[in-house]
Amino acid sequence: MDCNTRLYKKTAHYLVAGCLLALTTQAYGADDSASQAIRQSFIAQPSACAPQLASEALHVPGLLHELYARQAFIPLWQEPSRRAALLHELEQLADDGLVPGEYRLDSLRAPPPADPQQRACADLLISHSYLQALQHLARGRVAQEPLEPFWRAPSSLSPALRPSVLSLAWQGLDDLPAAFATARPALHQYQELRRAYAERRRLPRSEWVPIPGGRLLRPDMRDPRVPLLAARLAAEGYIDERPASDHYDAPLVAAVERFQARHGLQADALIGPDSLTALNTSASARLEQLRVNLERWRWLAGDIEAETLLVDIAGGQLSYYRDHQLLWQGRAQVGRPARQTPQLKSLVSHLTLNPTWTVPPTILREDKLPEIRRDLGYLQRQQLRVLDRNGNLLDPATVDWYNPGAIMLRQDAGPKNPLGQLVIRFANPFSVYLHDTPSQHLFSRSPRAFSSGCVRIEGIVKLLDSLLPADDCAEIAHLLASGKTTEFPLRERLPIVLAYWTAGVNADGELILRNDLYARDRKLLAALQRHTY
Repeated sequence: MDCNTRLYKKTAHYLVAGCLLALTTQAYGADDSASQAIRQSFIAQPSACAPQLASEALHVPGLLHELYARQAFIPLWQEPSRRAALLHELEQLADDGLVPGEYRLDSLRAPPPADPQQRACADLLISHSYLQALQHLARGRVAQEPLEPFWRAPSSLSPALRPSVLSLAWQGLDDLPAAFATARPALHQYQELRRAYAERRRLPRSEWVPIPGGRLLRPDMRDPRVPLLAARLAAEGYIDERPASDHYDAPLVAAVERFQARHGLQADALIGPDSLTALNTSASARLEQLRVNLERWRWLAGDIEAETLLVDIAGGQLSYYRDHQLLWQGRAQVGRPARQTPQLKSLVSHLTLNPTWTVPPTILREDKLPEIRRDLGYLQRQQLRVLDRNGNLLDPATVDWYNPGAIMLRQDAGPKNPLGQLVIRFANPFSVYLHDTPSQHLFSRSPRAFSSGCVRIEGIVKLLDSLLPADDCAEIAHLLASGKTTEFPLRERLPIVLAYWTAGVNADGELILRNDLYARDRKLLAALQRHTY
């Protein structure tokens, strides 16, 4: 493209923009008095629009000021059709788990005031709500860090692919549905959860009598709680209503197994504390659970790239996406509540094949030292070597195990190594990684919270067939067979996200509602219920 062509296009762009601005001014009635009042509102201290509009919203520079500056400070919401369009979009936010009433719908429903200053304030208030709604939809209603800290590796920060809130707002003035659709996370997971939330919030709320605690309820038992169990399951359609009976029979067993599978529980028909918690959670609480998880997806929508390894901590699952399409999924074991798996985004840099295991400080202090103090033979049985800080081998008998100092315990590669055959490495300050494990039997359990923070992956070696080129996989297979510990760098670094959701929609379109493994939902719900206006 030559200079004249570029100059022509640039000139044409400004001419079009100028014409649009002129038409906009004409359409909204070139209200010089209201425009002047809007300009003055960004200068006046205290604000002439208080208390409806906080003075912080009128800071210069600021989003609200920039929005009006780009439009020559003309009133933006005088035309009834634009006000009606914005009202409609704000009302639709109820399906996103947001509260439309927080966005001052009354300002949109009332006609513009006659007084220029009041008209200016009403216009500013509507624009403020507009910006806030786009911000909440695109980035989240409440701040993430104070509630559920999420660490991001500096090298993993995504390019600014999503438009800024100001760009959305400015361009959306003439196409409000498009602005809100663009702000709303396009991720399949968010869209499906939103659909499920919208359906459930429109249904009548079934409630049920809580089932009391007691002995473990097993199939074919007789128990006075069984009629309550049957009524509870019938309330949500897991079983048809039936005559009262205290017999935990085969049809009820099948219904319980379906319920457990849909609630992230072991589908064994045994009703203990976890199943009772799920059964006794009210329909209203479940609806709020969906709302909480919609917020979590809004927080992370900018972190989920087209190609991503995604660990669902509460769900105990690893998914690999390429071009936003699910290519591989496997079960995962995550940190137990006392040693939670952290939330983070990083880049996978390399693999460790046939890894040794150096016992992390927390596990050394809390798990290993008590065992060693009871019986020094524990080290030999677990094939653990004792090393000093420089990696030199020490005689365990010479160590004061009540004051061991800067020692390390290391286990060589082999079938008993807790890291198995493979570790997937990525930078993070928590010393966590994805790895293989000899504890394969635990993958059949649910929930799968057994680790000390790292994430154990079922079939992790098979995952490589989806992640890497065939020649890399062939080389890795050869290196694994050698039994030697080897570091294998990836040709291209792969984004990885570890995050926490207690609700989601599975590949079959079924809504899965889990118990809150790390007890986070209530705090986030309380924050969402607090108004900011």
